[in-house]
Amino acid sequence: MELSLEIMALLVGVAALAGFIDAMAGGGGLLTVPALLAAGIPPAQALATNKLQSSFGSFSASLYFIRSGTVKLQTMWLPIACTFIGSALGAEAVQVIKPDLLMSIIPIVLIAISGYFLFSKSVTPHPDDKPKLSEAAFALIIGTSVGFYDGFLGPGTGSIFAVCFVAIGRYSLVAATARTKILNFTSNIAALSFFIMAGLPIWELGLTMAVGNFLGARLGAKVVLGNGQKIIRPLVIIMSMTMALKLLWEQHQQWLLSML
Repeated sequence: MELSLEIMALLVGVAALAGFIDAMAGGGGLLTVPALLAAGIPPAQALATNKLQSSFGSFSASLYFIRSGTVKLQTMWLPIACTFIGSALGAEAVQVIKPDLLMSIIPIVLIAISGYFLFSKSVTPHPDDKPKLSEAAFALIIGTSVGFYDGFLGPGTGSIFAVCFVAIGRYSLVAATARTKILNFTSNIAALSFFIMAGLPIWELGLTMAVGNFLGARLGAKVVLGNGQKIIRPLVIIMSMTMALKLLWEQHQQWLLSML
């Protein structure tokens, strides 16, 4: 389908804003998926095109964090492998399993994540704090399971990874965000591979939006390193609550309207 230059420009702008937010707290798809649907893109193609353009944003943020020395790629190979496998399995499973039950649980998980960041006295671990899982166990359990969730469904993946890195891995919020973006990129690529094999992405639109998402994510990554602790925490709370409310509205819209 053909889109006007005005609509294309608007979508690139939305992608840039989404990349900026996504690099810091996740949830960029809250902006880009509705924008694609509003532009008249069919749902399956909208999801695939969104995954295409968002992969460039997660790559941009990941590259910036690696180059800045915030995270060393050589320490991430096992989590990357486990996340890729989990996401690929999730993308396969979603084709044969109805996601209804999981969809009903996710808002609760997102609200719990918001509560953790809102009410915990500090999300900066003490130097003497030890991780609650070994690196290998973290990769196998968290990487595989959250990767599976991202391939299977997806909303809130960044927030889930971030809280796991902070609460279980005992990383600082900035270090957790850097690691989260690398695993986000991994799961994006795994899921995107299946979308490509199905011929779903709209390449011209996805690659055009990718320019905005790439630049927005790079700027967001810079802000994380400059003002990370002050900005990430409230953004994670806001984005997690927003995603939870959006999912609750979609799941219970008729009931909520009947109560008004």
